[in-house]
Amino acid sequence: MAAHLSYGRVNLNVLREAVRRELREFLDKCAGSKAIVWDEYLTGPFGLIAQYSLLKEHEVEKMFTLKGNRLPAADVKNIIFFVRPRLELMNIIAENVLSEDRRGPTRDFHILFVPRRSLLCEQRLKDLGVLGSFIHREEYSLDLIPFDGDLLSMESEGAFKECYLEGDQTSLYHAAKGLMTLQALYGTIPQIFGKGECARQVANMMIRMKREFTGSQNSVFPVFDNLLLLDRNVDLLTPLATQLTYEGLIDEIYGIQNSYVKLPPEKFAPKKQGDGGKDLPTEAKKLQLNSAEELYAEIRDKNFNAVGSVLSKKAKIISAAFEERHNAKTVGEIKQFVSQLPHMQAARGSLANHTSIAELIKDVTTSEDFFDKLTVEQEFMSGIDTDKVNNYIEDCIAQKHSLIKVLRLVCLQSVCNSGLKQKVLDYYKREILQTYGYEHILTLHNLEKAGLLKPQTGGRNNYPTIRKTLRLWMDDVNEQNPTDISYVYSGYAPLSVRLAQLLSRPGWRSIEEVLRILPGPHFEERQPLPTGLQKKRQPGENRVTLVFFLGGVTFAEIAALRFLSQLEDGGTEYVIATTKLMNGTSWIEALMEKPF
Repeated sequence: MAAHLSYGRVNLNVLREAVRRELREFLDKCAGSKAIVWDEYLTGPFGLIAQYSLLKEHEVEKMFTLKGNRLPAADVKNIIFFVRPRLELMNIIAENVLSEDRRGPTRDFHILFVPRRSLLCEQRLKDLGVLGSFIHREEYSLDLIPFDGDLLSMESEGAFKECYLEGDQTSLYHAAKGLMTLQALYGTIPQIFGKGECARQVANMMIRMKREFTGSQNSVFPVFDNLLLLDRNVDLLTPLATQLTYEGLIDEIYGIQNSYVKLPPEKFAPKKQGDGGKDLPTEAKKLQLNSAEELYAEIRDKNFNAVGSVLSKKAKIISAAFEERHNAKTVGEIKQFVSQLPHMQAARGSLANHTSIAELIKDVTTSEDFFDKLTVEQEFMSGIDTDKVNNYIEDCIAQKHSLIKVLRLVCLQSVCNSGLKQKVLDYYKREILQTYGYEHILTLHNLEKAGLLKPQTGGRNNYPTIRKTLRLWMDDVNEQNPTDISYVYSGYAPLSVRLAQLLSRPGWRSIEEVLRILPGPHFEERQPLPTGLQKKRQPGENRVTLVFFLGGVTFAEIAALRFLSQLEDGGTEYVIATTKLMNGTSWIEALMEKPF
């Protein structure tokens, strides 16, 4: 059991157990000793579902990463390939299988497609002459992976690009499938709200799938009251801005992958007397970040400026607890102190780690360049000088700062101005191509197609209307004891989360005008419940809303939704699902065309 998955209103361990059971059943079909060959991208998500111990119980003796040529030698009866349905991976698998066949004693080969089987991939294996070698060809529908007690992700890295650039709806189908699995485990969700083209598609698919399963009536008492489907392109602004929560900044600076972060090791080396700092570790320090760690759960969603005071308070409490040992006189008191020792030592280790991380982040956030960049972002978001070429951006290009940093700022300016004047846009494009290389013309085309960097059409900037109506910019933000979600960006309230907040109270009717300006349709669907399953809400009991971000979500948005869940009179608790956990950098990276 992963205890941190069952803290919230919805016990996500139920989902984790269901996927683990399916995995065990598949492994047991392949009788005898096994080696698993992993598509490298899948190892992270699988690590959140099943540790090596579970695989070992089912006779998995060796694990390899999928690479060309021959497989490493392994004395096992079964070789199982765990792969995404990608054509380029099929070529590698065929190479592996053919070289194994030449090696000698026959093995049993199996292939598990995650999350769906693909006819194209099977055809490719057939063309390469190896399809017949596989005894089991199955799919493992790992659609939504529980990351935390209130957080699920599909970790589908190409979802945004597929939906908005390539018109490929595969990831939307997987999202709908994932939602059907959730409903099978947690009951039918009575009301579905949505905004955006992809949201509409997912809702349609869910309704169609429900019709196809009419024979079996879902008799699970519903846990969720509402589902809100949100398209990422309804709010293109939020991911472009620099996140200012503790977790958001860790992700911006170091990148969090499947709840793990790799950090520079120097900060974590134990300081020994007199060795003059030689033998410093060279391997990155890898830490898991989730709410199973008490201290992290407390500080992850705070504005970074409020983290220092919490850490120093914690340090005082911990050192006072260790001082208690001098007061323990009787055997009983000593025994009690000893029993608390493991917990205290874990707390001290956790505090040391987060103090080091906070110092690493502070080195970045106190730099002059960070301050300049933040100032420009905040000017754009509050509507200052969005319609002319920005000096800071010009300087960044001239000094050849990282291209992604430049693109994030230019896209932010474009979104905050409902597109740039043609003259300004052409100037930026010319400067970028001349400085960074003409191969990036394809990337600029992608950003334009996605609506991130485009010319202003109709000569009208709608952003001020949206900003005022939805109160997206707040001048006086209390970062220490916030009263509004805008604390996660020190002034800017994420548009996506504001939509969720207004839906719960007073409802979207109050913002019809803005909803019409934002891209895509908005809609509401009801799913009738069989009698006896209708919810009678107790007085003071909160509603539970599942917010599904199609195209990705940032840690700052997650923090803002958690803030709303904890409000005394909020009336709604949120569970968050997404196609991918992302930040502005990983988002732009996914839209960049790799130069050949």
